[in-house]
Amino acid sequence: MKKKIAILGSTGSIGKSLINIIKDDKKSFEITLLTANRNYKELIKQAKIFKVKNLIITDDNSFRLAKKIDPKKKFNIFNNYENLNKIFKSKNDFIMSSITGLEGLKPTLNSIKFTKNILIANKEAIICGWNLIKKEMLKHKTKFIPVDSEHFSIWSLLKKNEIKKIEKIFITASGGPFLKLPKKNFSKISIKSALKHPNWKMGKKITIDSATLMNKVFEVIEAKNIFNIKYNRISILTHPKSYIHTIIKFKNGLTKILVHEPDMKIPIFNSLYTSNTKNLKTHSLDFNILNNLSLKKVDLKKFPLVKLLKILPDHPSLFETVLITVNDYLVLKFLNKQISFQKLISLIYEILNQREFLRFKKIKPKKIDDIHQLRLYVSSKMDSLGI
Repeated sequence: MKKKIAILGSTGSIGKSLINIIKDDKKSFEITLLTANRNYKELIKQAKIFKVKNLIITDDNSFRLAKKIDPKKKFNIFNNYENLNKIFKSKNDFIMSSITGLEGLKPTLNSIKFTKNILIANKEAIICGWNLIKKEMLKHKTKFIPVDSEHFSIWSLLKKNEIKKIEKIFITASGGPFLKLPKKNFSKISIKSALKHPNWKMGKKITIDSATLMNKVFEVIEAKNIFNIKYNRISILTHPKSYIHTIIKFKNGLTKILVHEPDMKIPIFNSLYTSNTKNLKTHSLDFNILNNLSLKKVDLKKFPLVKLLKILPDHPSLFETVLITVNDYLVLKFLNKQISFQKLISLIYEILNQREFLRFKKIKPKKIDDIHQLRLYVSSKMDSLGI
């Protein structure tokens, strides 16, 4: 029997990787839903290949254009995620949530009750709304599989009850394009150079986050949430080749290391085939890399945003929403050539340490509206600063 799968954000990089995996094994999967924001042409192309009947296109203009090119109504095209109960008549085996940004939180929450397994590749949802996600998963007996390479690596290395036995988790960071650039040259960093990631092909926003190492701050928050482990037991190591994804040191003296080439297809593939029933063709083990791992502690003078981890609370709070919003706002300013790379880093650190925002560390998100209202509030405050 085919396994049913829905893909939220199927036209993005994660969604496309998943689509390519399923394309090689069509007999094993039935895609029940594909969704996109604006890229309706790619979405309909995917739907035709896999004979998918149900589509969601959230951008109003793209939704209207898609309806126009489907006059015979071959597809059921919806404009929002409030229609999931019309689409799903039974539980999916998998739902992949790979919508980018905080916009992915609500669809993720709405979809949990419609699947046996929720695969989440949306950082913002896990960072800002993990306690809400966890509550829904418990309510509907839905299992969780993290898709991000670091968190999938940790998840796949851990056996039952091993979380209590962890002494330290090390998450690796490539260091982005500026790992070897002297700090004195940071004032000359251009948008073009910041977007040249040495190992991964990603969207502009996440590539800039990788260049500042904010992306690793996010991943540490995710690891803290997913594995219920305090920040003082998670560390970041720079590792230029992105070959090792996590190192877990246990209290019994044993250490586990997970290695794979920098290709998101690998964790996505293994999220689907958890029982090892299918093989994925990859390159041979690279001993040249293994013999020269270059694992180092983060240079905090070059990457000061990592120090933000010291002001984050171990409990769920609305401060994580402030963190996401401030970073999103300022990265966009950098990409629009309104601030420099150095100013991007200094402003993030300055603003997040203001008393106005630090007070949200004491407030726990109780519902999704708490998160969205705070996001609007922080954005308006940022506008008033006139950056």
